[in-house]
Amino acid sequence: MSDLHAMMARSAQPGRVDWIGLRPARRDIVVPVDFVEIADHGLQGDHGRPGKRAVTLVQAEHLPVIGQYLGGDPVQAMDLRRNFVIAGLNLSALKGRSITIGTAVLQLTTICAPCSRMEETFGHGGYSAVRGHGGWCAQVVQPGLVRLGDKVCPVD
Repeated sequence: MSDLHAMMARSAQPGRVDWIGLRPARRDIVVPVDFVEIADHGLQGDHGRPGKRAVTLVQAEHLPVIGQYLGGDPVQAMDLRRNFVIAGLNLSALKGRSITIGTAVLQLTTICAPCSRMEETFGHGGYSAVRGHGGWCAQVVQPGLVRLGDKVCPVD
């Protein structure tokens, strides 16, 4: 492994699950929960789709950035409609890699691009404010239980 690849594979610290949300149905209100079971198809109680977009994650550090782009306070996790808010770990550095989250294993597959709902939620410019900060989609590698405060670590 080259020095560059070795540096790219390292993380300074594990991340942490700061928030969990379920979307019971399309366009439904996101429901915050303290724990969730991840099955082969995605989160129990969430309308997400199986496969490469089964689970969605966003970094806690991006919530204030989006808020700044909108000219205000940090946005609320539920407004982004993602399943998990992860703090302390650069998810972008883990594209294509697997992570442990609670007792589950996910593989980060693709960026979670904003949709037109961001304009409805945040108003004029909402879509652009979220671009590059909307998080990541993941597929389920191993089902498991995830609780608030659980560690999030890259799989070596």
